Order: sequence, then structure tokens, then C-alpha cells
Amino acid sequence: MPEGPVAAKAGDLQPASEPVDSKSITVPGKIGHAEVLAIALPITLSNATVPLIGFVDTAVVGQLGAPHLMGAVAIGAVIFNMLYWTFSFLRMGTTGLTAQAFGAGETREIAGHLMRALMVALACGSGLVLLQLPIRSAAFWLTGGSAEVLAAAATYFDIRIWAAPAGLVNFALLGWLIGLGRAGVAFVLQLFLNLLNIGLALLLGLVLSGGVAGVAWGAVIAENVAAVAGLIVAMRISGRMGAWAPISDTIDLPKLKRSLSINGDLVVRSLTGYAALVVFTSEGAKAGDVTLAANALLFSILAISIYLLDGFAFAAEALVGRSVGARDRAGFDRAIAISTLWAAIFAVMMSAVIWLAGPHIISFSAKSPEVQAAAFAYLVWVAAGPLAGVWCFQLDGIFTGATRTRDMRNMMIVSIGVFFIAFWILGRAFGNHGLWASYMVLFVARAVTLGMRLPSLVRGVFG
Repeated sequence: MPEGPVAAKAGDLQPASEPVDSKSITVPGKIGHAEVLAIALPITLSNATVPLIGFVDTAVVGQLGAPHLMGAVAIGAVIFNMLYWTFSFLRMGTTGLTAQAFGAGETREIAGHLMRALMVALACGSGLVLLQLPIRSAAFWLTGGSAEVLAAAATYFDIRIWAAPAGLVNFALLGWLIGLGRAGVAFVLQLFLNLLNIGLALLLGLVLSGGVAGVAWGAVIAENVAAVAGLIVAMRISGRMGAWAPISDTIDLPKLKRSLSINGDLVVRSLTGYAALVVFTSEGAKAGDVTLAANALLFSILAISIYLLDGFAFAAEALVGRSVGARDRAGFDRAIAISTLWAAIFAVMMSAVIWLAGPHIISFSAKSPEVQAAAFAYLVWVAAGPLAGVWCFQLDGIFTGATRTRDMRNMMIVSIGVFFIAFWILGRAFGNHGLWASYMVLFVARAVTLGMRLPSLVRGVFG
């Protein structure tokens, strides 16, 4: 069965409101460079601060001069990135569905998608808190690490897990705002969250000597404060748009079924993709605390470039979803072409900046000479990351906006198989260099497999 709004079956989204007043909601016309940049640049700027949280956390404990503490925060960050990415459907699915409702002018569905996303976010976040002990045990078993590393990582995990409900609510709010094209509002909220997180990490972790525990408490406080602020903003936007939905819409079975189907595909896709990151972290841990710390530092730099590029993928999500909702093939094509052009330009810039500034960032962030030397040796792979990854990030945005999540799930499964084959060959032959090379192969495999499915997406959406 084809995915997306063209599959007008029982579980698909149906118009749920009367035509809206143009004063309450305005769908822009022709998509151009200005509209793409108006969405992408604010998200890019706010996204840049997301991996900076992990970078600052690593740098804070790095000032203590103990590689095992850097490794502990690295493992803790990987675990929470894995947990949050598992539930990233709360952002991705909400963006695509909201953008399609916005393009079709359905204000009731705009409100309904937010309500359903918040309900799922609170349920999933509460589940993570309740299941924290088995989650921690399983995560530590997967990532490995020395006894010293795992002891400090347990302190970090046991505190930060209490931020999970608020963190997932923030995901849902972000996806809803991006789907509406409210990039400026999303930018302010994300910037507030991330700068507050960074500030609290510095205050509690370094100034007040809280170390690993202080860094974790900073994340808990920041997530909860930002969630409250985001809910207030969302209520005001809904009121101004006249977007409302009765409580019955939240548990409407056909709508909930479609939402859960999309979310289920994205969960499988996220879990499959994170298998590569688990292998990456685990193999670094097996190589010793120094390699683990160096890989963590380098990956935080790579993550910054990925989050910057994701601004253009977010623009593709919003504008592709809007075009699908409005059945606008020309807008669909322009959204893809323009957002990908700017993404490629930024990828070249990111690679150049990483290559030139990387040695200075490493020297500043790690006090251990051994960690510095190891990080210098593998910097070339981080510089190659944006060029290798930009294409799959853009295709993720396109498929998310069109809610073709089944293809995203299936192609990730194929790509992770390619990654394991590459790692089996390259990892055995070249050690940590082979590990980094295998991660670049994963980026390319994702781009190739999704690119092969793009013609099918176009036929399915526009006939």
C-alpha cells in the first residue's frame, strides 16, 4: 500500500475542518530561495547549539584532566542521543503531518496533530523514567567501557533520565512549529533551551564543581523550563490561528492509527540507525579510554556540522509537506532543488571549517596530550563527514515531509547492512580509521538507497 496522503484508506488523514479564514492562516505561494532560507537559517543557528551541549559537557569534564570522565559523559550522551533519536518520530512525524494539514488549510488537524504528539510524548517519556534501570543496564552492556567510565556514566544517567518527559515534549513542539513554517519561533525556543543547558552545565559542572552530576542536572532543569515555555507559545499560536480540536480528536482511532503507523516506521528506522553509533562507541571503548575520549570529541564536532546541515533538511520537510498537502508539484520540485542546493553549499563550508579549525578546537577542548594526538590522527574523517552526509540528510527531509516513512525504514535497514559489511572489512584492516570510514559508508548508502526510491515517492504522491 502506498504511504502518505495519496493513500486515502481508512487509516489515512482526512480533512477535518471547514475551509479556513485567510486572516488566520496563510499558505505562501511560489517557493523560492528566500522562503527556504527563512526556514533553514533560524533552524540552522538553533541546531548549532544542540551538539554544543555535548561539546561543552565534554569540555567541562575535560578540564578535570581525567580521560575516564570524558569517556563517561561521552557514553552518557550516546545513550541519551540514542533514546531521544528513538523517539525522534515525535518531531519528524509531527512536522510532516502538520505541514500537510497546513498546506491543505485544515486548522482542526493542525491542532489535532499537536495534541496527539504531546500525548505520545508524555507517555513515552514517563515510560523511560519507569524503565530506567533495565535501560541503563542494557545500554552499558552495549557500549562497554572500563569500570571507572561506567561508574561515572551511571551518575550522569541516573540524573538526566528525569528530563525525558520534558525532552520528548520539546521534540513534539519543535516538529509542530517547523511544520507550520514558524522557524523564527522554533529558533527562539531551541536557542533558549540549548543556551540555558550550556549555561547550567558550566555553572553546575565547572563553577560549582559539580562535575558529571552538575552537567546532568543542568540538562534536567533546562528541558523542563523549555517545555513549559514551549507549551505557552503553542497555545498562543493556536489561539491566533483559530486552530482547535476537541479532545475526541486526540484518540480518534483512524487518525491515531495513521500517526502510530508513521511513528512506528520511524522508531524502527531510528533504532536501526543507532546500531551503527553503538558499534562506533563500543569499538572506541574497546580500543581504550584515550581512543574513546578522542572519538567522543571528534564526533561532537561532526555532530555540530550535521545539526547545521539539518536546518536545510528541516526546510525540505516543511516545504515538501506543504506542497504535498496542497497538491503542488511545482512547489514540491522547487522545495527539493533549492533546499538541496543550499545544503550542498553549506556542506562544503562546514568541511573547510572543520579541516582548518579542527586542530585548534581539539587543543582547546582536551588537556590530555594523548587524547589530543589521537584526535589529530582521525580529524580527516570528521572533515569528510558533511560532504558524505549532506545527501542522505536532505533525502530524509524530503521523505519525512511526504510521510513516506516506510521507505525510510526499509532503506535504513539495507544501509545498516552495508555498514556492517564495511566495518567487517575496513575495521579489521585499519582499526579506528576503518571504523570512521565505515561510518562514512553508512552516509553514502543511505543516500543511494533513498535516492533510488525517490521516483516512487513522486509517483505515489502526484500520480
